[in-house]
Amino acid sequence: MKFSYRLIFSLGLMLFAFGNVTAQTLSKEQMVFLTPQWTGERFEDGRPKVADDVLERMKNVTIEEAWGVLRNEGYHNQFESGWQPLHDDVPVVGRALTVQYMPNRPDVSDQIKKKGKADGRIGNTNSWPIDMLVEGDVYVADAFGKIVNGTLIGDNLGNSIYAKSKNGVVFNASSRDMEGLSEIEGFNAFVRGWDPSFLTEVMLLSINTPIRMGAATVLPGDIVLAKKEGVMFIPSHLAEQVVVTSEVVRLRDLFGISRLKEGKYTPGQIDNKWTEEIEKDFSQWLRSHIDELPVPKEQVKELLKKRMW
Repeated sequence: MKFSYRLIFSLGLMLFAFGNVTAQTLSKEQMVFLTPQWTGERFEDGRPKVADDVLERMKNVTIEEAWGVLRNEGYHNQFESGWQPLHDDVPVVGRALTVQYMPNRPDVSDQIKKKGKADGRIGNTNSWPIDMLVEGDVYVADAFGKIVNGTLIGDNLGNSIYAKSKNGVVFNASSRDMEGLSEIEGFNAFVRGWDPSFLTEVMLLSINTPIRMGAATVLPGDIVLAKKEGVMFIPSHLAEQVVVTSEVVRLRDLFGISRLKEGKYTPGQIDNKWTEEIEKDFSQWLRSHIDELPVPKEQVKELLKKRMW
């Protein structure tokens, strides 16, 4: 009997899917397979672990800067808008812990609960991902945009999430207890809506697997950059590039504005490709202002090392 490559591929997908349903997560090997361009540290389960200092610097990156870098690298499906954030002025930045919810189907749901119990999981299924959170994580969940009876958390779970992750959440679903959640200092929730109902007829399917968040594809360990405009899901291997590019843009803008105010250059000179003379002036300006720039001093030093003028 002759097997086509298409049939072999289909069988592989079926086995892959079955493994996810029974284990509710990717194996370390599968995680590494899906994130081959990440070469840094990983969590024990294989999820990419972008460095804490990159996360901290990411907070100053604008949505437009991140979008531009990803687009130049060929990533056109990493942004999603249309959220109703708890706070407009509290960004959420961290490593994605992804969760997939689906409309409830009793036979599948019962199997998942049995497997979870056998694995030692405690409580309702929507608390399982919270138990896995570590500091710097962002709980990212797709619950098919459900609002009424799609409230993944209230203020009790919100407090638990913040205690473990020191971070917020991004839900393609709703939340409840807006007033209580708003009292958690530093916490933010990007959700599709707010509703007083309880979570019903929703089942947990998988944790730390690829998910869809509206128009975006999200993998475990992607860096979440959530601000008022919307949410960027940045592939782990591009996170540092996004940060460094943002910092360079920020510094060049500051230099350009400073020199324009001094009248040293014309707008035409600053708005076009800089001459070698302006580039050298920029390098000297960085050295002279290194203690007052809005970029960590060590990062400015690294930038100066790489400059060739």
